Amino acid sequence: MMFDLLVKGGTLPDGSVMDIAIKGDRIADIAPMIEDEAAEVIDASGDLVSPPFCDPHFHLDATLSYGLPRVNASGTLLEGISLWGELRDIATVDEMVERALTYCDWAASMGLLAIRSHVDTTPDHLNTATAMLEVREKVKDYIDLQLVAFPQDGLYRAPNGRENLIRALDMGIEIVGGIPHFERTMQAGADSLTDLCQIAADRGLRVDIHCDETDDPLSRHIETLAYETQRLSLQGRVAGSHLTSMHSMDNYYVSKLLPLIAEAEIAAIPNPLINIVLQGRHDTYPKRRGLTRVKEMQAAGITVGWGQDCVLDPWYSLGTADMLDVAFMGMHVAQMTHPAEMARCFTMVTETNAQIMGLSDFGLRKGALASLVVLDAAGPVDALRLRPARLAVVSKGKVISRSPRGDATLSLPGRGASVRRRAPRHA
Repeated sequence: MMFDLLVKGGTLPDGSVMDIAIKGDRIADIAPMIEDEAAEVIDASGDLVSPPFCDPHFHLDATLSYGLPRVNASGTLLEGISLWGELRDIATVDEMVERALTYCDWAASMGLLAIRSHVDTTPDHLNTATAMLEVREKVKDYIDLQLVAFPQDGLYRAPNGRENLIRALDMGIEIVGGIPHFERTMQAGADSLTDLCQIAADRGLRVDIHCDETDDPLSRHIETLAYETQRLSLQGRVAGSHLTSMHSMDNYYVSKLLPLIAEAEIAAIPNPLINIVLQGRHDTYPKRRGLTRVKEMQAAGITVGWGQDCVLDPWYSLGTADMLDVAFMGMHVAQMTHPAEMARCFTMVTETNAQIMGLSDFGLRKGALASLVVLDAAGPVDALRLRPARLAVVSKGKVISRSPRGDATLSLPGRGASVRRRAPRHA
């Protein structure tokens, strides 16, 4: 058989060395040695070959807008929301499309081929939804883009919050979002979750809630989300993003809460780069980290993935579209430094995030969608340490990006040297 593409000798995340044969947009075979010919061959000997990176939490409508209309001087979540509230009413559809496509170019070059983006449905003009639906269409051949109808100013707090969310869903946005802790009262927040989950159940949609993104230990909307998920039989279709209040909660209450989340099969999406920057801003010392209880949730059987959230926008002044940066920060803040925990951090930005997003054709297996990344690293932990070059990115059977290795040649007194920061393959 003549294959379209053959990736030779790559080291998979589990340490096995395999050839991967691609025909059309599918993995046709994966085996230790494939002798058949191919129109194109990538020599991945000694390199890590991984499934593509996935980001289950982002804001494409705001990305690359840092400094507009001005810089977030306090660095707080609330000032960022206020700035975005000004920007969304002056940004044109074309401007948002251009910024989002630029970001998607960055993402593709980094092997980030699946993104779930929250789309602000607060403004009556819904330019945000119009723009992101256009972006989804433009990138569909190489990035799987999921869109969440997100009432940034509150389902009930915003004058037409509920009506505009419904309009956005009718336009083709496919996931129901919310922000219960931003409603005017705790009760209004709980009521909004009941409403939002019912909307999703009636339409057969997934749910992804900005839930308890606060330092307030009494913000406990995740409990209501777990209840509504079970009441409406939404298990496996619901995610709670951020969950930062859990960092400050009483340990006894958390011991009750974690089994409820696990029972409801709710996935958790912490966003370490943003959580560590935005949370604890009102603290002196000791200063809270804000990241939710990642290891404890995983120990309770809860699916936990890492999200990026923001890049160069009113909330975050940095970012590169590299999910390994996200995992690297999460690994540090969650203190996941055992070798097995570090390897899990890599899985969290690939297979775990794909599971949260419901990507059924994902993975390095025969018959799966032919999307993968060749990294200049010996294995997953080495990749986290280096955040290395993506030597090749394959999306749906086509090579869409190539990058050179990150080696350096030194000219030193008395000797020359070539520097490689990679660890040996066995590391």
